[in-house]
Order: sequence, then structure tokens, then C-alpha cells
Amino acid sequence: MLRIECKERPHWRELAQKYGFGFHSMYDEPYWDERAYYQFTLEQIERDLEDPTEEIHQMCLDIVDTVVKDEYWLRRFQIPEPMWQSVLDSWTSRAPSLYSRLDFSYDGNSPAKLFENNADTPTSLYETGFWQWLWLEDMVDSGAIRRDADQFNLLQELLMARFHTLAKQQPGQILHFACCKDTEEDRGTVQYLEDCAKEAGLDTAFVFIEDIGLSSQREFTDLKDRSIRWMFKLYPWEFMFREEYAEHLPHAKVNWLEPMWKSVLSNKALLPMLWQKFKGHPNLLPAYFPDDRGLSELKDYVIKPIFAREGANISIVENGRQTLRVDGPYGDEGVIYQAYHRLPKFNGSYTLVGSWLVDDKAGGISIREDSSRVTQDVARYIPHIIL
Repeated sequence: MLRIECKERPHWRELAQKYGFGFHSMYDEPYWDERAYYQFTLEQIERDLEDPTEEIHQMCLDIVDTVVKDEYWLRRFQIPEPMWQSVLDSWTSRAPSLYSRLDFSYDGNSPAKLFENNADTPTSLYETGFWQWLWLEDMVDSGAIRRDADQFNLLQELLMARFHTLAKQQPGQILHFACCKDTEEDRGTVQYLEDCAKEAGLDTAFVFIEDIGLSSQREFTDLKDRSIRWMFKLYPWEFMFREEYAEHLPHAKVNWLEPMWKSVLSNKALLPMLWQKFKGHPNLLPAYFPDDRGLSELKDYVIKPIFAREGANISIVENGRQTLRVDGPYGDEGVIYQAYHRLPKFNGSYTLVGSWLVDDKAGGISIREDSSRVTQDVARYIPHIIL
């Protein structure tokens, strides 16, 4: 695993405008950064990332099966009681899922270590499935990268195949897509997914989360008063469970992407349960609830709110002293403790690898760099190759 500096394509910003990649910079800082790329061997991809991703995903599904059937664990995961039956029903009926992303610390030598599972609303999808592949094609065509270079990136074709399969289960249904207003990155992610669905032959529609209505028959509707029967929503279940319309969720005749059982996988309470059931697994870090006896074994650890996003409200404690704390709005629902495992550092930046799954299959990786030891929303996206 190497970090190799390179020259930017002179025309990439014009290309970004052409292809609708409007969020390539954030807060006046580069988000997409092609002044370097990461180089992997095929063995590193297949042995160290692809295989563990699929194995850990199955381990996570095993945890879901435990949680949804047990009131004790549903409470530990802070899932509101009125939603318990709906979450269980979505699992027992095997309500279909679309995609997930597992985040790993990986240095090219040691086993990749799971940091968390982004199973409900993962972003960085467009830049992974399409934009970094376009970068590789341009770099190869210009001679900047060898012609035999490849990329671990089956994401777009897997998404289209998955949409095609799902459409057979929802014949004739419009697939609505939704995200919040004033979130350019989320809108770009949803637009990319909608484009993939259209390419797969689906009828689609878009509605902002804030514009979803409720009919007199207690059905969710779009701005054209069409009933929503099938929806992909880039909006987390923990928010939906606690908002005004939550009481209507159990009665809504909507097939959700992602399904309600994903509220278990996207919850960081998953991490101590994984360690409890698969203790010692080479790709897992020790993790505990605050009342677990094993917590006293941790010397250096990270405190993570079970619902935190983009690195918010995370604290690092080393030798009993807090050495880093990130502010944010999360933490009221509880926290977990995970053994501190420092991210690898390449050229002054801490590097996180996101490994994507579609229909239970590993489908590609994304790489984020941050000057902080906690990867946050300002982290840069760096492309990769296999050589």
C-alpha cells in the first residue's frame, strides 16, 4: 500500500461541472483531491479488504438476528418501543437492502480493523462508483498511470444489477428517492443512485424529506399527492423514529430502502456485541458498553456515541487522559467504548478505508484522509489503483 503523489488533470474541474460533481470542494477546502493516489496489490485488496468485508457483514447480520428478537437488546440499541415490532417484521420478512459501507483502519500490512458500520445512510457513493473510475481512465489514457492498472470498483454495476433485481419484487412501482434540502453532498448521492436505478429500467421520482406529506388515509405522499409505496431515503432511522410522523411509520405501506432492520447495523452498539460474540477476531477491535466488566481492560480507548456521524462527539483517551475531543450534537442516547487503534499516517495525513457492499458482495473501496486522528466531514477523498 503506497501513497503516490501525482499531478492533477488540468481539466478536472470543468469535467466536474459537466458531470454534476458540485461538492468537490467544501468549506473552501478541497474534498476531492487528486494530487495523490493510493496503490494496492491485488492480494491486499482480495485478502485484506474484500474477504474480511464480506465475512464481517455476515457477522453483523448474525447480531441483527439476536437484537430484533430481544427487548433487552432493543433497549440497549435505543430503538423506541413503538418501533420494535416493525423492526422485527422487516427482518423476519427479509426486507431487501441496497448497500452498506464498512470503515477500516488498514496500513497494507496488518489486518484491517473495523471502526464502524455505515449501513443506513453512507455517502461518498458517487465519487467512489463513478468519479474515481473516470479519473483512472483519464490517467491511463494520458500515460500518467500504467495501462495495466486497475481499481477495486464494481460498485456501479452492482448497484444497477441490484436495482434490476429489486424491481422484480416491486413490479410497476415508482421508486421514490429522498434526502434533506440544503445538503449538496446528499443530493448528489441520491441523484447518482436515481440515475443507476433509471439505467436499470426503473420508474423513479424525487421528493425532499421536508416535502413528504400524509394523506387522510395515513399514507405518505409526494408533492403530486402520489402515494409513496417504495422509497430510498438518505435519512437515518434514528431521526425518523423520533420525529412527529414516527407514529405513522408502523402503519405505512412503504417498502423502505434501507429497511428498518438497518437501524441495528448503523448503530454503534453493534460494536461491543460483535466483540462479545466474536472476541479475538483479527478484524475486530475490543469494544464494550459502559457497564461491561471487560471495559477495565482497555488502557487506551475511544468513546463513541451510538448515533454519532462524521466523527462528531468522539473522544480519545490515552493512559487515562483525554487527548482529543470532537464537538457535536450527539451522545444523549448513550456511548460505547472501543479500543484505540491509531489510523495509519501517510505523508502527514491519517487514512481511513471505506469498503462497500451491495447485495452482500464487496464492491469497491473509498479512501479518506484527514489531518485529525478522527475522520470528519472535511476529510479529503483520494482515489486508488491496483497494480
